[in-house]
Amino acid sequence: MFERVLTISGKPGLYRLLSSGRNMFVVEAVDASKKRMPVYNSDKVVMLDDIAIYTDTEEVPLRSVFQNIYEKENGVLPFDLKMSTPEELVAYFEGIMPDYDRERVYLTHIKKMYSWYNILVANGVTDFKEEQAQEPAAE
Repeated sequence: MFERVLTISGKPGLYRLLSSGRNMFVVEAVDASKKRMPVYNSDKVVMLDDIAIYTDTEEVPLRSVFQNIYEKENGVLPFDLKMSTPEELVAYFEGIMPDYDRERVYLTHIKKMYSWYNILVANGVTDFKEEQAQEPAAE
């Protein structure tokens, strides 16, 4: 399910890919509204599976960051994004990803990740583990 979740530049929230055509996609909001809309090729669309966080040594997939948060909280984040100070948000992220690249990961990125995580968990998406491809058994 995580593979079909999109973010669309200029539109708040997350969207689930329903179908695709020649020049457009049909998406549905992941939130409670379940609003459907077309997204055209001119819109900047990114799948959450394609997003990674810079660390000092490598890039960590976003689903791994979400899995770390879920293992720590087992649900939505324990703080309100709008009421928390930037220092609190960064300190919490450092507890989850202590080796993140502080020069390339900004506070806006951290806030967006928290917001996306809360949207997903509030709407029942809690399986952030990467699916392993099944290899055929040797005969």
